[in-house]
Amino acid sequence: MKKNKLEKLASEKNSPCVTISMNTHRTHPDNLTDTIAFKNLVKEAHERVINEFGKRDVSNLLKKIDGLKEEFDVNYNLESLHIFVSNSTKEIVRSMWPSAGDIVQIGESFDVKPLIKVYNRTEEYLILLLSQSGVSLFHALNDGISEEIKNDDFPFSKNPHFVTDPEKLSDGKNIDNLVREFFNEVDKAVVRVHNLTGMNCVVICTEDNYSRLLKVADKPSLYEGHANINYNNTAPHTLASGAWEIMKVVQKKRTTLAILEMQEAVGEGKVLTDLSEIYRAVKEGRGDLLISNANFHQPVKMTGEFTFDLIKDVTLPDAIDDITSEIAWDVFSKKGRVIYTSQDELNLMGNIALKVRY
Repeated sequence: MKKNKLEKLASEKNSPCVTISMNTHRTHPDNLTDTIAFKNLVKEAHERVINEFGKRDVSNLLKKIDGLKEEFDVNYNLESLHIFVSNSTKEIVRSMWPSAGDIVQIGESFDVKPLIKVYNRTEEYLILLLSQSGVSLFHALNDGISEEIKNDDFPFSKNPHFVTDPEKLSDGKNIDNLVREFFNEVDKAVVRVHNLTGMNCVVICTEDNYSRLLKVADKPSLYEGHANINYNNTAPHTLASGAWEIMKVVQKKRTTLAILEMQEAVGEGKVLTDLSEIYRAVKEGRGDLLISNANFHQPVKMTGEFTFDLIKDVTLPDAIDDITSEIAWDVFSKKGRVIYTSQDELNLMGNIALKVRY
């Protein structure tokens, strides 16, 4: 998910903006049910636009909505699908993260909450395939490899510091020193890429080699962890699959630390849990860290600049289908952090909590 696409969709103001989100399935036969679900959501969007905005003024938009059925292809499904349609925009985003549900939302702006989730959960990182017979470095995006990095350092051929004297082959200390020297060179090459890109690294290797690498590493913290190497299968998708499991653990730890930060801020009087107070604070630019239950959404009807009534019927005139989407964007766009979680630790504070800057 590219930030400029998120910013473009979040900044659009149109009447109306239609957001369709749904869970999908990657494989047959489960994905056959997606077609029916999608057609039902398109029908719901069509009917709501007519009922809430009138047929005459939105004829072009209705054609766009109805035309979506021709563009839906189950063969490209991931875990969820998000569609953004207005008179001037049509954007389709497939995500590897589940949706909060099968939902149609209509208003004067798009519901970008799903895209903030995608953006925050997108991980760019390095994968180091490390062995004494050769070393390769890859640029990874989530569970896939984007490219192999080839520069003055990578790929490495086999360890050049091999023993040529037959009498020294049994000298374990000497061999270990040569391996360490080789891994030290590899580490320095990884650090150079890290300094250029800011990306951390997952290592695919044996546990023994990972231990040796960390002992000679100039920046041990840039290595997020390691997955065991299968010498019989080093295909890119296999490497990425193992590395992604490591990165999912990293993401969960990051979320846990954010929840701890929020809990500590409670004692400092810097946490808001009332939705209207949160809304006012983010509009004032005070939002530092927003943590929300991944499935929480709240329709409202505005009664003032910073006040609103909670409602259940999203088809009411001037209703905002989900105020938490607007809140999340305000925090995110003003350099705050937004985290969605299903971890139980948040439940002590309710469905949504904001740590304020002051």
